[in-house]
Amino acid sequence: MKQMRRDFMKALRSAARTALLALCAIGPLSVSAQTPPNVLIVGQVAEPKSLDPHAVTAVNDFRILMNLYEGLVQYKDGTLEVEPALAESWTVSEDGKTYTFELRDGVKFHDGTPLTADAVKFNFDRMLDENHPYHNTGPFPLSFFFSSIENVEAVDPQTVRFTLNAPYAPFLSNLAYPTGLIVSPEAVKKHGKDFGRQPSGTGPFRFAEWASNTKVVVVRNDDYWGDKAKLEAVVFRPITDANTRVAEMLAGSIDIMVEVPPNALSEFQNNRYQVVEQAGPHVWFLILNAKEGPFADKRMRQAVNYAINKKALVEGVLEGTAEVAAGPTPPAFAWAYNDSLQPYPYDPEKAKALIKEAGQEGAKLTFYVTEGGSGMLDPVPMGTAIQADLKAVGLDAAIETYEWNTFLGKVNPGLEGKADMAEMAWMTNDPDTLPYLALRTDAWPDKGGFNSGYYSNPEVDKLLEAAREATDQNERAKLYREMQEIVQEDAPWVFVANWKQNAVTNDQVQDFKLQPSFFLILKDVQK
Repeated sequence: MKQMRRDFMKALRSAARTALLALCAIGPLSVSAQTPPNVLIVGQVAEPKSLDPHAVTAVNDFRILMNLYEGLVQYKDGTLEVEPALAESWTVSEDGKTYTFELRDGVKFHDGTPLTADAVKFNFDRMLDENHPYHNTGPFPLSFFFSSIENVEAVDPQTVRFTLNAPYAPFLSNLAYPTGLIVSPEAVKKHGKDFGRQPSGTGPFRFAEWASNTKVVVVRNDDYWGDKAKLEAVVFRPITDANTRVAEMLAGSIDIMVEVPPNALSEFQNNRYQVVEQAGPHVWFLILNAKEGPFADKRMRQAVNYAINKKALVEGVLEGTAEVAAGPTPPAFAWAYNDSLQPYPYDPEKAKALIKEAGQEGAKLTFYVTEGGSGMLDPVPMGTAIQADLKAVGLDAAIETYEWNTFLGKVNPGLEGKADMAEMAWMTNDPDTLPYLALRTDAWPDKGGFNSGYYSNPEVDKLLEAAREATDQNERAKLYREMQEIVQEDAPWVFVANWKQNAVTNDQVQDFKLQPSFFLILKDVQK
């Protein structure tokens, strides 16, 4: 056994060393730069916050994590439909409150420990039980996803049972989301709060190195239970500045670039590159501080929705890569989307009238803008254009710009006492996710949610709670459509855009595709 462990570690170090040595040969912006063979270099939009899937919220981080970890279930390729992953099968009780999963045999974490029902139970107890000995390795900001879980039971080594406190329609979908990915309990016990720097999952790639603000390196897991990854290694490089990402892609220093700035797409319209697009559930919006200041008045919230020329943003800044948003639910959720809603029209005179009626002419606003981040598209030019539109109706918005993780550290705890408005984008897996976590009264930041603008409407709260428990999709759809009407009228956000995600690869990359989930699934990619 000891010899096997030594051989395993030797092989891991060898694979990591090969990838890292090859990476070191890459010149940052040399025109002759060549990325190493069978090692994929991905240009990310930001530095990850953590490699603990239970501790993060950003798609930027998820793009790495989905290659290191797996959940009980996963999204079927090209869809948001759920299919088996670590669980081979499952059953649901007639009352919709009990889910029983049968685990695959022979699956091991990267640290060599086995996947068992006890390991699965550890994952959810760690997030949800404040008395769990490793709950202090959090916080776990999206544990909201699993607030319906009353109990997790290891029935036998390969069977795990979840008992919910009520029927919960998005449960399987949430298990497929990164918050439901299964981590190694032994690795958490060993590394504690540092687990996010020493991750261990069951995925097709295993962690090799994280050099802060430089790269995260993962290597092929040759002990993977399923079909092995084609690539030897993947290097995720954080390149916050969009223009720098474009320059590095053109120079040959990276193989894949995610979130291509719209004004750079024409640079890649030749046979050296492939531009990949995929519609998905995305909303780009402005959070408005409804608790204090000018936006505590609904008239002011409606005024800025009229004041901002969203069509010009979509067609100009974003160069047609998105559509104007009508409300909080993206049209990608066709079954739940209220297509009777029309976006707020651009009407600066209407905006001025509402501002005057509210007694807020010349109001000064603090506006948080991010340099980049998951789904934020082109946030600085977007913020500047929005600032100009607000100035045209007499509102003085002072922009404060922050790096993505710093930005989240300011916005997620709430805007009270700090700002009047902030840019934000969400990419979600279910029509429940965004409104439940960011529009309910019980989702205010001090209650653990992401309602950073403190919006509160008891009717919206009731509709969202009812939609969670409705097992009939038509009934859920009716509830979500009614919620959208109320939220659009209340205008807790400025509803700006629904984006079609994109990426570009060089001509060495094969079998790469984007997913509606916005995750990067790289197991079958070749180079």
